[in-house]
Amino acid sequence: MNEIMEKYQKWLDSPVVDEESKKELQNCDDMEDRFYKDLEFGTGGLRGVLGAGSNRMNIYTVRQAAQGMASYICDEGQKAMDMGVAISYDPRHYSPEFAMETAKVLAANGIKSYVFDEMRPTPELSFAVRYLKAFAGVMITASHNPSKYNGFKAYGEDGAQLAPEGTAVITKYIRSTDIFDGVKVMDETEAKEKGYISIIGAEVDEAFYDAVLKQSITPDVNRAGLKIIYTPFHGTGHIPVKEVLKRAGFSDVTIVPEQAEKDPNFSTVKSPNPEEKEGFTLAIEMAKNSGADIIIGTDPDADRIGVVAKNSQGEYQVFTGNQTGALLAEYILTRKTAQGEIKKGDYLVTTIVSTKIAEKMAKKYGIDYYEVFTGFKFIADVIKRKEDNHEPGNYLFGYEESYGYLTGTYARDKDAVAAALMICELAAYFKDNGMSFAEALENIFKEYGYYNEKTISVVMEGKDGMEKMQTIMSDIANHPPKELAGKKILAMRNYNTETRTDFADGSTSPLTIGKSSVLYFEMEDGGFFVIRPSGTEPKIKLYFESIGTSEDEVQKSTAAMEEAARKLLS
Repeated sequence: MNEIMEKYQKWLDSPVVDEESKKELQNCDDMEDRFYKDLEFGTGGLRGVLGAGSNRMNIYTVRQAAQGMASYICDEGQKAMDMGVAISYDPRHYSPEFAMETAKVLAANGIKSYVFDEMRPTPELSFAVRYLKAFAGVMITASHNPSKYNGFKAYGEDGAQLAPEGTAVITKYIRSTDIFDGVKVMDETEAKEKGYISIIGAEVDEAFYDAVLKQSITPDVNRAGLKIIYTPFHGTGHIPVKEVLKRAGFSDVTIVPEQAEKDPNFSTVKSPNPEEKEGFTLAIEMAKNSGADIIIGTDPDADRIGVVAKNSQGEYQVFTGNQTGALLAEYILTRKTAQGEIKKGDYLVTTIVSTKIAEKMAKKYGIDYYEVFTGFKFIADVIKRKEDNHEPGNYLFGYEESYGYLTGTYARDKDAVAAALMICELAAYFKDNGMSFAEALENIFKEYGYYNEKTISVVMEGKDGMEKMQTIMSDIANHPPKELAGKKILAMRNYNTETRTDFADGSTSPLTIGKSSVLYFEMEDGGFFVIRPSGTEPKIKLYFESIGTSEDEVQKSTAAMEEAARKLLS
């Protein structure tokens, strides 16, 4: 407690801290949570609750992170400093301010930055790093989290989120940098006059739109005949998604008006997350009145997208991230095969917690298949590794169950703008062929087997929550279950120890994709149960997949697994 009080007093005494922040601290009733640790620069950079304190997102923690990044870039030499950093931001509270504070810190360290003139989506930031040939990128966003959060995502030269090695270096510098006295900051006007800060916009937009439009693979579908409703959840997707669909020929697109305006409070939804059906309430009502064929919705930084479409009964059905991923994968592989564009070495990438149906698809079409950890930077790492090694074959598609998709290599993070184009093209293709989304999914299940997945999150906030998560992971790793909901568990993959244990004979074998705090249980039906702490939020995530011969069978199986897993946690 003494250390917490010392940090608290340091903030109150510092001449750098503004009076409003000091007043907030003096009146707070959660001092311990604000100061029991420093906000961690983890796998996704910084992410936390907005407010004053070392464990909060504010201009001081952002500046400290920017100083850590600046030191990392300076280590790489003058060329890296001159290449500079591309910076974008979403509509959240203080996002524009955090973006400019980052640029001012970089400027004070002699590093050029390119700051967007207005909010832009995460995939465009990833694209901009590559297009501008910048050395790094920063996206100010907390993605789909509630409005009280914001974040600082760091990107490398390839346009992917920074690799663990780079993150470790920045973390080292952050820890050795005093949050007030160790940070350099240049005045904004001075930085612009000296050429350290350049404002970017329309040129990058046009290049990004061109790259996205090139992802189309069936240009002759009846696009004008598809009736689309789109909600950007108050975020960055509004302009680029609308513009790309218009240029692609989708002329019947209606934006949910209440959710079209920039709103850092996301006041029309409980959470701006396209994974949750509640956010589509307004869109579904509009669709019922207009008879729309499909609804799409993007999260605030437009890297994730959700889909609602009419089924054969005329009802609007919500599709999971895995279902949409399976539909897109089958569509891309079918069309490219028909066009003679599949060749040896072509590949598809997904994550260990995404549906295993993609592996069967890859085998059918004769392409390579890779599984990686959760997080699109690991998908991007496969692309980079194969490019660097000049390996034969092209990247065809990558996705993760959390509603993230990437159809090309122009960007290296999930892209809801391109996904919106491809999903609408897919819907038009189905409509031309007399099929609904649901019927197309049923055809996939009939061919590959029935798959049902579910992801749940158990929130564990604060110091006690972090300790509880660590205890749960340790207890389950040391005393693993041998069955779940009456289904036998064949093996446990402990990615923290990089070991797979076969429960039949107790034998162990090494795991080769890397180290992470993930416990993966292989089920006898070919499905899985996975538990891991979130890398960006205070919660434990549980993933389930059941495989069987009917929809009813796999739904019941997944529900039983969820119930048993919740008991396991408690």
